Amino acid sequence: MKRQIVKKAHNSSTQQIEQMIETALSPGNFISYSAGSSFISELDRVEKHLNKIIPTDPGLAVTFFETFLAGCFEKIEEIDDSSGGFGMFVDSLFAGWVKARQAASSDPDETVTRLLTWGDNDPYCLCHNLEKNSIPHLNKAGLVAMEKQARACLKSANKAKYEYRKWSEVLRLLYIQQQSVDGYLVIAEETGLTDQDCHAIATMLADRRKYKDALSWVERGIALSEKTGFPVKHDLKSLRWDLLSKLGRDSEALDAVWAAYVKDPDKYSYRDLMNYVPKSDRNEWHIKAIQAATNTNLRTLIELMIEMKEVDRLAELLRSQKIADLESITHFVLEPAAKALEKNFPDVAARLWCAQGLRILTSKKSKYYNAAISNFEHGRRCFAVAGSSTEWEAVVEKVRAEHRRKLGFMSDFEKVVAGGGPSKRPSFLERARTRWGQR
Repeated sequence: MKRQIVKKAHNSSTQQIEQMIETALSPGNFISYSAGSSFISELDRVEKHLNKIIPTDPGLAVTFFETFLAGCFEKIEEIDDSSGGFGMFVDSLFAGWVKARQAASSDPDETVTRLLTWGDNDPYCLCHNLEKNSIPHLNKAGLVAMEKQARACLKSANKAKYEYRKWSEVLRLLYIQQQSVDGYLVIAEETGLTDQDCHAIATMLADRRKYKDALSWVERGIALSEKTGFPVKHDLKSLRWDLLSKLGRDSEALDAVWAAYVKDPDKYSYRDLMNYVPKSDRNEWHIKAIQAATNTNLRTLIELMIEMKEVDRLAELLRSQKIADLESITHFVLEPAAKALEKNFPDVAARLWCAQGLRILTSKKSKYYNAAISNFEHGRRCFAVAGSSTEWEAVVEKVRAEHRRKLGFMSDFEKVVAGGGPSKRPSFLERARTRWGQR
């Protein structure tokens, strides 16, 4: 009797979870691009529930994950996955399936075979790079099984074809996951050593504190990279600096970082530089860095001055710039600069705000007109604080003359000119509370 009760409860629980999966997938309903985020959030909720089952009943969890995956492949024709969110969700389901199989002590060879079979029979590209994406989730036995199959696939692949390159990459990822320097060396020598191979080998050696050996591999990678004629990748250079420092060759590391900064001064190379400069010498090196960057382009200089917290120098740099000269610079650069300058240099900040607004109008990006209105409102206020009404009037005349046909925009712009821009309006919640109170 007890067994029957337990079995009945088990079947009821299974039916409930399957119903959750089906309800979340919303069969028969097309999921538009705009509805994709909330749809995937509901799928995530069900997946979390399945993950909780793995420790207590991994075999049942495997079944549920397979049911969920089957449902996703059925659903793919009913969703606009332009964002790629649904594909990433399916990747996480495969990861859960692997973990459940391993928790259930399933045959690792069969697990890998099924993964590869899914990848070979995938008309919707939901299994793209499945063999690579599954590697971080495989246990030791699973990695061995994947290595065996990848080796067989590489052996049968044509060296001139994509398949050969794909399986050589899979093997590289496997050996990195296993931290096997010897295995990685074998595949690298078989398929051709690259600068990134040298970086991978050096990283594994550095993790074992074999810094001298790691540095020799980095130097080898840099030499290979220089032969190609392309710039040496930053990850190789930064690993070299780090290894020099770990080997007690701090001055050599600093010289190398400085040389890289002088060659290409920007906010990123400045950060690298300050990481290797002794704290007691930072002010001296800071001044040297400013002097070395004087001939850099305007956009890079603006970002660099913000990174350096050199607001006075930034204001001096931009005060001579006309608004028209600033329009070509993206708001990702101008907006942080404008915010940094508003307090002490409102006249300069105003130009940056107006330049952002004009850039939107000139490019005719109507969906950003609200942002342009906000930019002009900031600009008007900053000009008012600075007492530069003449310059603001010039901006107003320019907008009226060149963009008067943008009627929807001009209506809001004239409100800004009058001093009552859209930001003065009550917020949505304020309006809602008012209406509720009136009721």
